[in-house]
Parts: sequence; structure tokens; C-alpha cells
Amino acid sequence: MADAVGLAAGYALDAALGDPRRWHPVAGFGTAASALERRLYRDSRTAGAAHTAVAVGAAVLAGAAGAALTRRRPVARAALVAAGTWAVLGGRTLGVEGRAMADALSRDDLPAARGRLGHLCGRDPSALDEAELARATVESVAENTSDAVVAPLFWGAVAGLPGLLAYRAANTLDAMVGHRSARYARFGTPAARLDDLLNLAPARVTGLLTILLGPVAHGDRHRAWQVWRRDRADHPSPNAGQCEAAMAGVLGVRLGGRNVYAGRVEVRPYLGDGPRPEFRHIRRAVRISRAVGLAAALGAVVVATSRSAARAGSAAAGSAAAV
Repeated sequence: MADAVGLAAGYALDAALGDPRRWHPVAGFGTAASALERRLYRDSRTAGAAHTAVAVGAAVLAGAAGAALTRRRPVARAALVAAGTWAVLGGRTLGVEGRAMADALSRDDLPAARGRLGHLCGRDPSALDEAELARATVESVAENTSDAVVAPLFWGAVAGLPGLLAYRAANTLDAMVGHRSARYARFGTPAARLDDLLNLAPARVTGLLTILLGPVAHGDRHRAWQVWRRDRADHPSPNAGQCEAAMAGVLGVRLGGRNVYAGRVEVRPYLGDGPRPEFRHIRRAVRISRAVGLAAALGAVVVATSRSAARAGSAAAGSAAAV
């Protein structure tokens, strides 16, 4: 039961306190991964694969070592899993940033809103109007509900502490080197593909939970289901479209369009039907994200408890057979 208790406690810590303000372990991992990149970088996928294997492998080994050292110490295991869960989740911070953007847009304070966008995504905000800032925020809330909440809880429930740390390492590495650019076009591909693989199931869970829980923010489940089934595969990411199409359907807005990243332009297909988003839609998206996170935490506790019970049953059966 220690993993289940730790996941629940870690989720509660994130919901109450948000990200650790100093000595954040994820920031420490990013610093170490950057140092490793300087040593291993070559303009090739092979070098990128080595970088990904060493960085993510170190997280797996750290998690496995922690799990082994606390195997017979349930209180210590629960505390360790709680600390790890708190460190890798970002639900409260996502909500805080979303609400701050909605507040700035509700005041028609475009300079403040443009200044906050960097906390949510990497788009160039300099020429974005209210609707485009709101769209970027809704899309970020939808996608990061999976990346920063559902996915780490999913892997923590399925694989314990090693899964929790491995997922956050892979996702952080993808954010660092997995984007399209001249430097990372080949080197970053292994990290991006690993992140895609690890998010296949969590992104779909997030989309379905968004549809199911849409009514907490006056969303239409029937419309969301139709939009999700129709548009989810149109997004260039195999996972982001699952979350964004569901959110577009629940909110009754149209997402997608032209995005600018440091001079690089991407034109994405439209997801959903209806008007462009505004600040009210951001607030609704944050409420849905919070509900989805809570549901994912409850599900993770159930899965971790079932996994623990299955292990205990197997151990008991083995002991009985030995006797």
C-alpha cells in the first residue's frame, strides 16, 4: 500500500503547495542533462539515443534503488513516493498560470498576458491578440493536463517510483531537445519518440476524462465526444490532439491555427467548431483540468493498490507452495 499512499500524498502536496520553490529536482535533472548533452552532442540520432538512454536510464536506476532500499520499510517508501510525486507533478502551477492569463485578458492587459505566455508554452507572443493568447493557453492547459498530471500518475501507478521518475525524465528531455530546430532535428528525435511512446495511453485517458468531466464547467459531453472522434488524429502530435480535441469539444471553441516559435511557423489543422477562445474559456479549461487531475489521482491509487495486492497474493501463494 505504500506506493498508493505516496501517490495520494504527493498529489495532495502538489494541489496544496505547487512546485517546490527551491532546489527543484526536475531543474537539477535539466542541468545534468544539459551537461551530458555538451559531452555527447553530435548531429545524429545515434548520439541522441545515447543521450536519452543515459539520462532516462539514470532516473530509472535512481527510482529502482529507492524502491529497493525501502522494500521492507513502508513508511519510508510512502514518504519517498510522496516526495517524488510532488516533485514531478505540475497541476497546481498549471492552474495558477492559466488563471493568471485569464485575469490579464479579462482586464484587456495584453502586455501582461504576453509576458505570462512563456510560463505556459514556447510560442512567440509579441503579435498575439486576446483570442490567440487565449487559444494558446487553452491548448497548453489541455496538453499539460496530460503531461504534467495524468501521465506521471499513470506511470507511478503502473511502475512505482522508477516509472514516476522515468516519465518525468523523458518528458523533460523532450522539452529540452525534442523540438524541431536545426540543432535538434536529428539529435532530439530519440527523446521525442520516447516521450510520444510514454504518453500514448495517458493522453487518451486525459481526452476521455476531459469528455466525461466536462460538465463540471458546463461542457457538452455529446459534442465533445463527436469532436474528439473526428479531430483527434488531425494534430501533428499523436498525443496532443487527443487532449486538445476533447477540450475544444467540451468548451465549444475552435483550436488550432498558425503558431510562431522563435521565427519558425507551424500551421496546424483546426480542432473543434465554434468561436475562438476568450478568457472565460480559460477559466473553464482550468476547472476541467483540476477535475481530470483529481480523477487521475484516484485512479492511480486504485491501480497501485491493486498492484500491491496482486504482489502480496503472489508472494503468499509462493510461500504456501514452498511449505
